Amino acid sequence: MYDPTVARLTYRALLGRRRALILGALPLLLIVIAAVVRGLAGADDQTAADLLGGLGLATMVPIIGVIAGTGAIGPEIDDGSVVYLLSKPLKRPTIIFTKLIVAIAVTMVFSALPTLIAGLILNGNGQQVAVAYTVAALVASIAYAALFLLLGTVSRHAVVFGLVYALVWEALFGSLVPGARTLSVQQWSLAVAHKVSGDQTLITSDVGLTTATVLLVAVTVGATWYAGQKLRSLTLAGEE
Repeated sequence: MYDPTVARLTYRALLGRRRALILGALPLLLIVIAAVVRGLAGADDQTAADLLGGLGLATMVPIIGVIAGTGAIGPEIDDGSVVYLLSKPLKRPTIIFTKLIVAIAVTMVFSALPTLIAGLILNGNGQQVAVAYTVAALVASIAYAALFLLLGTVSRHAVVFGLVYALVWEALFGSLVPGARTLSVQQWSLAVAHKVSGDQTLITSDVGLTTATVLLVAVTVGATWYAGQKLRSLTLAGEE
């Protein structure tokens, strides 16, 4: 199910100079802000939770997921170079699964690791805040990568739609409209963070842990399967 050649090509595409700079900008900003806040306000658990939740999990993680998920396959479909992969004796689900693994890995590295560093700077992992948000970022990375890989497979405007979801649905409606929170990867990952946190009043979620786990798995598996189906139909269309 995993092809090293496809993985190498995908890593090369995602970690090219320009895209790597974009991927590294938000994590660097989070760490810098964390250092400034720690210097000005000192160590405070609530401040750490607010910053890691607001700038980290709600903004940085989904945006990096958009860049990595859509960038894993979208540009290849847009410029036609995907034909090279489709001409190889590879099963289409293998291509999708390999690209998903790469997108997840990139999203995790550029979101979870900076989250941990920022959390340690902010309050030294007091009340397990840094670890809780790091775990949430890891969990969210999987679902975001699958969702945005699917978007990259079905739409030429995947980045736009991905940013709309990340910044409008997740950050805006997800924080203001109670019903929307249930359908939010952010809230699902917060349910996991809530369980990990040493002080569960610092990190809360509108979704229970069991429901969040089921939805995370369902979205990841469903998006991956459907992306494989769309890639297969794309092949058939090209052959016709």
